[in-house]
Amino acid sequence: MATVAGLEQTDKFPLRHSIDCNGLFSPATTPRNGQLSRIVAMSQPPARFRHVFRACLLAAALLAGPASAASATYQLDPVHTRVLFAISHAGFSQAMGTVSGSTGLLQFDPDDWSQSRVEVTVPLDRADLGDPAWNKAVAAGNLLDSKDHSQATFVSTRVVGIDATHAHVIGNLTLHGVTREVTLEVTFNQLKRHPLPPFRRTAGFSATTTISRADFGITAWKSVIGDAVQLTIQAEATRSGQDFDAPNTPVQDGAAPASDPAPSLPANPPQDTTP
Repeated sequence: MATVAGLEQTDKFPLRHSIDCNGLFSPATTPRNGQLSRIVAMSQPPARFRHVFRACLLAAALLAGPASAASATYQLDPVHTRVLFAISHAGFSQAMGTVSGSTGLLQFDPDDWSQSRVEVTVPLDRADLGDPAWNKAVAAGNLLDSKDHSQATFVSTRVVGIDATHAHVIGNLTLHGVTREVTLEVTFNQLKRHPLPPFRRTAGFSATTTISRADFGITAWKSVIGDAVQLTIQAEATRSGQDFDAPNTPVQDGAAPASDPAPSLPANPPQDTTP
């Protein structure tokens, strides 16, 4: 039960005493962070109770706290998330390949980069350089060794905002069984409701970094394959759980609207194994 005590009488809140919000918000319907404005828009209480309703919204906002008001969990879209890698081919050109199918979770607050976290799993056995023989050579034990190390993971440890659309995401990259700290230079592209069904709220990002393959124990073919690996990441992530920005869509009789459970990020990310 939320209570607003000691409000002075004003035109907006003509009250002198405490307001009991019990009945307006039960535990099951108490507004979650970021939903207050939507509740105001959707709710039309009787005129004689509107001042009470507004006061209760104020109480809920104070209890929610400003720091995490817009923070939400998003799931990476494996179809529209892709990692592009480029590496010198004997100095003649930059050999390029892509990895599709990455999965993971993103905690993101567009107003506070420091509250953001990300965990990503990249399926290295899906690396594609456009040629079957080349794909087989890269997957071999002396390079990616994707048979024994089929995945790479990245878990952020901190995020440093630069401005509203740029940040440095620092975290631990585990590749080929070795963990090293890397920094991603991230650009926030946009956050809005996707125009196609199921109309999930979607965030889009681009990121770049350069790593040394030798740092991860991948040292074969030094005379032919360069050491520096340029990584370019394009990622889309969709809102977990019910999306309150979705337009009204018909629901079959007896069927409840779809709602995904909100997963959580791990509390203990892998540590850098640098000696």
